[in-house]
Order: sequence, then structure tokens, then C-alpha cells
Amino acid sequence: MISKRSSISRLPDEVRQHIEQRIAEGQMTLDELIHDLRERFPEHADDLPSRSAVHRYGQKLDRRLAAIRASTEAAKIIREHAGDREDARSEALTAMIQSELFESIMELQEASDEEMPAEKRVGLLSKAAKNIATLTRSSVTLKKYQEEAAAKARAELLAEQEERLEELRGEDGMSEQLEDRIRNVLLGKA
Repeated sequence: MISKRSSISRLPDEVRQHIEQRIAEGQMTLDELIHDLRERFPEHADDLPSRSAVHRYGQKLDRRLAAIRASTEAAKIIREHAGDREDARSEALTAMIQSELFESIMELQEASDEEMPAEKRVGLLSKAAKNIATLTRSSVTLKKYQEEAAAKARAELLAEQEERLEELRGEDGMSEQLEDRIRNVLLGKA
């Protein structure tokens, strides 16, 4: 048995969009929203959703909006601060996909047989498992790339610092003791 679409998703676009807008604004109680719908769309009075249907739809919409806001904010922060040298955007995207998959799996496990037959849930969970395996491999590969990039950057920095020490030694006859102290500070051993 295929689960029934919500009463709100079956409404005309104009009514559904009005409900979504009012919920997103968050300035009305459920009762006020129901009253607003009855006044604004009297021609759809028989099709208007119940208070509980609006509440359920509002919860789903709030979760989606919160996820979109969080993803957008994360992308802005990453773009501003990461410069993407370590492929931080890919890491953030992977994390967002993992979160979404986790939420979807939780919803599948909570679904009743009326909403979705067990065979269909098992099939969807199987597909999710395959996608999670691919995502995990991607995550491992990304971490390996990041570690290699960090090691390369560290080696380049140490080589540059060693070169500067050589230049200093030649210019003003720096003592071996001072050179060892500087090297230890640069290597974090001081």
C-alpha cells in the first residue's frame, strides 16, 4: 500500500503556498492560521486541512527550513574561512549528506506498515546502505587527501624555515646554540 499524500499537498498551489508562507513567517498560531485560511479561501472551505494536519505539515516544513538555513550558513562560513585549500566544502557537503541520510533512515524505521510496507522499507534501507558505503569511502579518501595536503604544507614550511636559518647563519654568524634554539621553537620542541 502506498502512503496517502498529506491533505495540504493535495490543495491548489495558491492555498498550499499561502500556508507555507504563513508557517515560515511564524507569526500566527495554528488557530489563527486556520481562521485566516477560511477567510482567504472560502471557495476551498470543504478542502481546507484540519488543525492537526497543519501542525504536522508545519513541523515538517520547519525541519526543512532549519536544515536549509543550517546548510546555507555552513556553506557561507566555509566559503569565507576555508579558502577550500583542504577541500573543506566537500567535507561539509559530505557531513550534510550523512545527516540527511541518518534522518531519512530514522523516518523509515519509524514508518508503519500502513505508511510503507516492510518490503519497500527494506529495499530503501538497502539502497541507503549502498549509498552510505560510497559516501564513507569518499569521506575516507577526502581525509587521506587532507592529511597528505597538511603534511606537504608542513614539509614545505619546514624547508622554507630551514632555508631562512641557513641565510641567517651566513649573514651574521649565528651560533649553533641559537640556531638549535630557533629550530626547536619552529619544530615545537621548546
